[in-house]
Amino acid sequence: MNSRSTPFDDLDRKIITALMANARTSFAEIGTAIGLSATAVKRRVDRLRETGVITGFTATVKPSALGWRTEAYVEVYCEGAAPPRRLAEVVRDYSEITAAMTVTGGADALLHVRARDVEHFEEVLERIRQEPFIRKTISVMVLSHLLPESPEAGAGQPAPEEVPGGAADVR
Repeated sequence: MNSRSTPFDDLDRKIITALMANARTSFAEIGTAIGLSATAVKRRVDRLRETGVITGFTATVKPSALGWRTEAYVEVYCEGAAPPRRLAEVVRDYSEITAAMTVTGGADALLHVRARDVEHFEEVLERIRQEPFIRKTISVMVLSHLLPESPEAGAGQPAPEEVPGGAADVR
């Protein structure tokens, strides 16, 4: 975020709410809904992007359309105190990990994993467990999304590429 202080008012919140609901909403449509001109909305959006309040625009995609049919959350327990920077280096090497965070409680980290099927998930889990500082993992498979419109129900990246011979590109 930019270091300079930026006013953030109710109109900014309304603009952000409209863009979060549908990032393709035109500035003119947003302006009509909140009582500003399209130009004024654009200036505000530009400022919100410049200051790091708005970090980007994305498409939400049904994961199964991209080949992700299995989903799980994996608690990771490390030997000693694994620094978050080291955990971040490891999880970046897995295209199947769509989100990763350090957490409070017994686990050191929580990973959101998407895979083609249970067999693929098991392969990913075994690769994660081979990391030298990982002591154990506990996995929870997702059966269904109770809030299907939530960001967690969408996919942020494509499925792993298929390589010649029909095997998946697993690192």
